[in-house]
Amino acid sequence: MDPVVIPILVAAIVVVFLVAATVRIVPQARRYNIERFGRYRRTLQPGLNLVLPVADRVNTKLDVREQVYSSDPKPVITEDNLVVNIDTVLYYQITDPRAAAYEVADYLQAIDQLTVTTLRNVIGSMDLEGTLTSREEINARLRAVLDDATGKWGIRVNRVEIKAIDPPNTIKEAMEKQMRAERDKRAAILHAEGERQAKILTAEGTKQKDILEAQGTQQAMILRADGESKAVELVFQSVHRNNADAKVLAYKYLETLPHLAQSENNTFWVIPGELTEAVRAVTSAFGDRSAMGSPVSAQRAEAADGDGTPDDGGAPEIEADPTLALDAAAAADEAAKQAAVAVSDAKAEAEAAGEVQRPGRGQV
Repeated sequence: MDPVVIPILVAAIVVVFLVAATVRIVPQARRYNIERFGRYRRTLQPGLNLVLPVADRVNTKLDVREQVYSSDPKPVITEDNLVVNIDTVLYYQITDPRAAAYEVADYLQAIDQLTVTTLRNVIGSMDLEGTLTSREEINARLRAVLDDATGKWGIRVNRVEIKAIDPPNTIKEAMEKQMRAERDKRAAILHAEGERQAKILTAEGTKQKDILEAQGTQQAMILRADGESKAVELVFQSVHRNNADAKVLAYKYLETLPHLAQSENNTFWVIPGELTEAVRAVTSAFGDRSAMGSPVSAQRAEAADGDGTPDDGGAPEIEADPTLALDAAAAADEAAKQAAVAVSDAKAEAEAAGEVQRPGRGQV
């Protein structure tokens, strides 16, 4: 080999090494800490960077994206002396690569231990019920403490979340029993409320039904009374217009009296004082009817002597005529028929008058 070629090859290799040692390409979202002779020099940004060969070297390579760190469950004692295992999730981001590399030896371990100590301080001031129901408060207090402590390490804690809180098995069983009792209680309350509401609605429906029935009965009684009033008025007008005989009215009066005792609730009934006048009128009517028929029998003459023989000069004794009772019954039947015909005519005229003119309510 030519002696001139060897130095050229060596010089080329040295140049390539120097170029490779001088150029540093940093990926996006990465940061490289450069040390010169063992002392921090600067932090390389993403892209093409030039460094001094041999003198400068890369100490740490850091990722500045937001990262997630999940810690193992840690035992924590609550205020009521119960041991619970709490698992946390940490969201953090490196904001200062130099501080993250030189201010703390292992920032992940430091954050984990700080989270455990802070969590024990926070949970130690709460009971189990407060621990299970105050996750937002615990997260806020953890974030405040961690953000204050990790700020000088060049790390920003964005969020701290409690992933799981595991109480002992005995406490879990007691909590399940309590939850079951609460649900049974709620079910009983809801059932009682439903029955109460159903009874209220039933009572309201019964009340409305009674009110409507009473109103219907009232309207029916009013209409019935109105109809009876109009019927009585029309009959009265028809009787006066036809100039009915007083004897017929007296007979109808007597015919109506037996209806007073037809009700089952009547234990006694009063005979009006006008009964004698009505009887007298009917009797006179029957008497007139019988007078118009066969002649009246002569009165029986009393015997003068004690043996009951009639006087020689007296009239002979006349026996009672049996046709008198038949004439009275026929007269009563005839009066009843005439009264029925008069009432039928009055009702017909009342209906005809009601179609032509409707009188006012309550007029008699």
